Amino acid sequence: MRVAFLSGGKDSYYAAYRSSSGFDIGLFLVYDFPRPSPHFLNLGKSIETILLTGKPAVVAKLDKGKEFEETVSILKRLGASEIIAGDVYIEDHLKYMESLARESGAALIESLWGLDSEEVLRKEIENGIRGLVLGSISSIDKWIGRELNAGSVDSFIEDAKRAGADPLGENGEYHTIVTFGPMHRAPLSYSRVSIEDYDGYKILRLI
Repeated sequence: MRVAFLSGGKDSYYAAYRSSSGFDIGLFLVYDFPRPSPHFLNLGKSIETILLTGKPAVVAKLDKGKEFEETVSILKRLGASEIIAGDVYIEDHLKYMESLARESGAALIESLWGLDSEEVLRKEIENGIRGLVLGSISSIDKWIGRELNAGSVDSFIEDAKRAGADPLGENGEYHTIVTFGPMHRAPLSYSRVSIEDYDGYKILRLI
């Protein structure tokens, strides 16, 4: 069983797409973070965009302080032989995923690891992935509710660099939801509802 860690965002989606063997099931994990996750606040749409790939999805809410052991338990119950993740350069994230793989007895596939952030973003767009910006730090919040695509990616990268933000959002500078991509059977339908401010981090709500 090939399990892809998916959030509904562009990077985890692209990592699953780049995996030569594809994936069998998407795993969406809900963490108890102090600041709400744009993906969790838009849980319905995040799951919907995963399901539009034609693959099933498992959603699991993790208890604070027990995230690691609960994730290992889920992977074992799913019979995971491979786990796919979309980390790029944050060492702690990679080490965490390596530990999960080791404890669950699965092989880890990190197809984006070590690549250049801007290059990854451009490759995502070149491969037909369209990502709607769901949340961001204040310095690039004019992009909330706008889609990253072939016509906008150059301007977005310029704005991100000017703001000192990673173009890929690897440090959480912004988050996206995939509205269409090469694994999608149909585009994601959505309507913008409101933008909410969480201590300077703005999040768009969709229906």
